[in-house]
Amino acid sequence: MTEIFIEGGRTLLGGEICEASLQISDGKISAVDSERGRRSLGIDAGGLLVLPGIIDLHGDAFERQMMPRPGVDFPVDVALIDSDRQATANGITTVFHATTWSWEPGLRSAGNARQLLEAIEALRPQLAADTRFHLRHETYNLDAEAEICQWLSEGRIDLLAFNDHMDSTVASLAKPQKRNRMVERTGLSNQEFDALVERVVCRAQDVPASIARLAKAARDANIRTLSHDDDTPDMRKAFRAQGIAIAEFPVNEETAREAAEGGDFIVFGAPNVVRGGSHTGWTKASDMIEKGLCSVLASDYYYPAQLLAAFRLAADGVLPLPRAWDLISAAPARAAGLADRGVLAPGHRADIILVDDEKPLRPRLVAVIAAGRLVHMTDTHRLIRSSVAPRKAVAVA
Repeated sequence: MTEIFIEGGRTLLGGEICEASLQISDGKISAVDSERGRRSLGIDAGGLLVLPGIIDLHGDAFERQMMPRPGVDFPVDVALIDSDRQATANGITTVFHATTWSWEPGLRSAGNARQLLEAIEALRPQLAADTRFHLRHETYNLDAEAEICQWLSEGRIDLLAFNDHMDSTVASLAKPQKRNRMVERTGLSNQEFDALVERVVCRAQDVPASIARLAKAARDANIRTLSHDDDTPDMRKAFRAQGIAIAEFPVNEETAREAAEGGDFIVFGAPNVVRGGSHTGWTKASDMIEKGLCSVLASDYYYPAQLLAAFRLAADGVLPLPRAWDLISAAPARAAGLADRGVLAPGHRADIILVDDEKPLRPRLVAVIAAGRLVHMTDTHRLIRSSVAPRKAVAVA
């Protein structure tokens, strides 16, 4: 594996931005402010920010590569390889593909969930980002419980989320546009879809016990769990009581505040920050961040959003850049239990990105190093140097 030496950049170290060099060996950061190794590839980061790679706990933009239009499918391996290129080109070095296994046929069916898991496992060695499996379990999908428990015991699931979209599904049946999109996604006729929803809703009384059994299976396997779209403080308390300590997209401030007071991680979508609000009309993420009610930002459905959101928070004066960057690097690492990444420090994975921040609201990604490998670079002639003289760290005002 190539040794790399980065110097001259404004580097995020210990919560501060300073000028420092980084030496990379065997996929890890081996030293800070050391002499350049004789065999190292030199990268001149002058004028650039040197930041920890982005960690995305919840990204489902890959679904667009699988089904760019309703009923138009592409092979799973093709979709994952293209999604990997998109993720790394936006600075994401650890990606949790949020895969929904629903009671629906089609895009979110059992078959697709199995194919995705198998494809991720097979393709991992050739993907640039550290690619992991985030299973979004629709809680009314009771027939999936036994198989999910088996996957948990085998260590095949990296994050398990509990989703309940049944109420919104039933509500959407009265809205023709939403209904049509939903039915098209499943490939069923209107009559078949209505009959399926009726059969699933009739099993509502079995859902709480299934959640409890799956939560226990995840605890036994030491797998982190999330609850999705909690809408009341009591709902958050109930999930926390079962060891589900990550609140994903709480829909109102009261629920987010309960999560914060309970010491839970709180995930919001980075697109919410970039767009200035939720596309559903729910909680405004930047307000939650300002109130200390958000600890993690995820790409959600748009891979460029995390990078853009961190710089927008800094430009808007909501958070200084080091704290904004924590939301997309160190905090998601802590939430997922990944102690080897999220910050730039000796012994940590060499997941590093170089960013041109000349235009604060339009940061430009210049280079990405993932596990010590240079996987993306622009301006090659300017960055690669045959010799680099090391410098000592100097605080940047």
